[in-house]
Amino acid sequence: MTASTPDRPRILVEEFEELARTEPETVRLEFINGKIEVKPVPDGDHDEVIRWLQRQCMQHRPDLWLYGERRLKVASYRKGRAIPDGALAPDEHFVGRAEWSDPDGVLMLVEVTSRDSDTNQRDRVDKPIAYAEAGIPVYLLIDRDHHTVTVHCEPEGGRYRSLTTRPYGTTIEIPDPVGITLETERLKHYGG
Repeated sequence: MTASTPDRPRILVEEFEELARTEPETVRLEFINGKIEVKPVPDGDHDEVIRWLQRQCMQHRPDLWLYGERRLKVASYRKGRAIPDGALAPDEHFVGRAEWSDPDGVLMLVEVTSRDSDTNQRDRVDKPIAYAEAGIPVYLLIDRDHHTVTVHCEPEGGRYRSLTTRPYGTTIEIPDPVGITLETERLKHYGG
């Protein structure tokens, strides 16, 4: 199966995976909705947000682990490939799995916005659609540009039916199957 856009040549998913294996250290490549996306390597504040979230998840749900930058197949009919900032799944969930894993059993995917021109399309538009199509129960977007946290849940028909957005410094509920409450005051300390 190949994917193309009007202004880009067709590329096989296998060709993308080979290209992703040789990506430069300064970027991460993803294959979302049939097109190659270039995502910058996270900065220190981005990493601190993920560290903070990992700690929250461990305190509330020690049976789960927030895997960083796990390579996932996110859209079966388009053969999409994404590298979310975090993938919350049961501990040892990815034992024996291939480099690009099916997302079955993943409870939540997390993105923290980057400081680049494509973050709006990638994190706020394309990924919620791809993650909902893949049946991911929860998509958590930590938006450093808008100083908000958005919980997308109830995937149905390729869209999340429920979105809840709260500003940094407030409490936000992440529903089952995750079932935790985040106090987001600390996010104010991580560069916006």
